[in-house]
Amino acid sequence: MSESDPALIRQRLHDRALELGFSLFGVSPADSEPDLRDRLFQWLTRGYHASMAWMARNAERRADPQKVLPGAQSIISVAINYYHPDQHDEECGALKVSRYAWGDDYHTLVAERLEALRQTLADLLPGARSLTYVDTGPLLEKAIAQRAGLGWIGKNACLITRDFGSWVFLGEIITTAELPPDPPHTDFCGSCTRCMEACPTEAFPAPYVLDANRCISYWTIEHRGEIPEELSSQFDGWIFGCDICQDVCPWNKFSRPSPEPAFAPLPERRRPPGPRWSSLSPEAFRAEFAGSPILRARAEGLARNIRSQRADPLPLAVRQVRAQSPSVQDP
Repeated sequence: MSESDPALIRQRLHDRALELGFSLFGVSPADSEPDLRDRLFQWLTRGYHASMAWMARNAERRADPQKVLPGAQSIISVAINYYHPDQHDEECGALKVSRYAWGDDYHTLVAERLEALRQTLADLLPGARSLTYVDTGPLLEKAIAQRAGLGWIGKNACLITRDFGSWVFLGEIITTAELPPDPPHTDFCGSCTRCMEACPTEAFPAPYVLDANRCISYWTIEHRGEIPEELSSQFDGWIFGCDICQDVCPWNKFSRPSPEPAFAPLPERRRPPGPRWSSLSPEAFRAEFAGSPILRARAEGLARNIRSQRADPLPLAVRQVRAQSPSVQDP
């Protein structure tokens, strides 16, 4: 093979991605899928994006990678494992933060490593134009990752991988370079519906469909203003994000501890000090959570989330639904 052989370039990019600490690597075509576009617009028409108007504003770009980078041929998808085996505190009245926010903000770490991977691509193919995204660009990253063979979108709307479960962060490089694509990943959810049945606010109106209007993560991270008591009374101590639909997923039995020290849990993130956090001034809040995803909630949002939680949360038996659903297909 010559130095310009697309298969050789792809292999070098794959090797470089693993060297940089990424757990998975794949490539998909940078074309649009009519079925994917239709599902996106149906989701938006039903108002399932709640107050996240930015999703509707960028809908056409999200549905067509060519509108993001004209002339794009390929999208490189990467995933990095962030799982740590520490468990959420299930004591009565305990407050909880989503596992993804126990350590440092993944946006910075993944963006830096993705830029290093993009530079490798530029060195291999100097004429190629490329853009990088980490959860902030107008790309349907989970659908793209599934097309690139990293995993599949589960009934809980999370990307699930066979090797690391759903505890992964994603990143993309959209490029004019034409690289050999990987086959799309097969859906292995089978007949399992544990995630849907475990959700205390019934945020899944149908398999693979998330209604943000009923999602604990939406209300505790994205929403501005007060939270309706009929919803917050079901939050079971979650004050930033929610892991319920992932905690009950059988595929997460394959989770492995992340080797990345930046994602290691800080003690107060695993067991939040409610009174202290709820009294932080905006300045103290920014200092406390510098470099943390929790900044997204803002000081007033985090204090609101803490206030909203009852002293008598739902019983453990209700919180940890383990539905007697058929198990997933054997890996």
